[in-house]
Amino acid sequence: MITLPEVQNVPQIQSNQERICITINHLQHMEKPGDKFKCYLVSWKESYRLAKVLARKIKSSGFRPDLVIGIARGGLVPARVVCDFLLQKDLAAVKIEHWGIAATLGKAVIKFPLPVDISGKKILIVDDVVDTGDTYAVLMDYLKEKNPSETRIAVLHYKTCSTCIPDYWAEKQDKWEWIIYPWAVYEDLTGFIIKVMTRPMTLSDIKKALMDNYSIKISKKDLLEIMNDMHAEGKLRKLEKGKKENLWVSE
Repeated sequence: MITLPEVQNVPQIQSNQERICITINHLQHMEKPGDKFKCYLVSWKESYRLAKVLARKIKSSGFRPDLVIGIARGGLVPARVVCDFLLQKDLAAVKIEHWGIAATLGKAVIKFPLPVDISGKKILIVDDVVDTGDTYAVLMDYLKEKNPSETRIAVLHYKTCSTCIPDYWAEKQDKWEWIIYPWAVYEDLTGFIIKVMTRPMTLSDIKKALMDNYSIKISKKDLLEIMNDMHAEGKLRKLEKGKKENLWVSE
């Protein structure tokens, strides 16, 4: 069960260079979660702790990167924190996106490439989670063409269903769960809200559906704030008021 933090903690709602990351269908490695699966919320405090654990593992291995690359967008916060613990000032970013019917099954492509020369440098790639592994297959092929001397991957969470094994991880996840990081709460919940809204629903209906389908517990106040923002962005439409509550419909 997920209980989203209060406003004081988060916004109101709460390797090597020759590593082979084989890109195969994610579903060959684990059972598809389907329409219902458990979500796990990582707090800001826990995220910081995980980044510290990750940095310690990197330091104890003796690896000293010349440049840290954060995978935008999920890896940007952990990359910055890891840089702090490593006393590393050079941080760059690469944006990778998934395209397709579903983001987790679509093809990973480089959207915003690396803005610096990395030839002959030791590179540390930092991300929040390695899931399917296809992100890293694309990235490693891309970086190899730029001739770094060594490339290693570090993540907060390593899901063992992945086709790519990182060099460092803070925690290993053997049982698949959707991880909600504090820097992506709005985005993830927006997606889940749209997914459960198969018909016009009240706020109470949506709150219950989030709990039933994803073990997400959220207050009506926080949920309403998200839905009002979704309404302003044209993702939801508010219908005439029902007997007790407004009805909402997904656009």
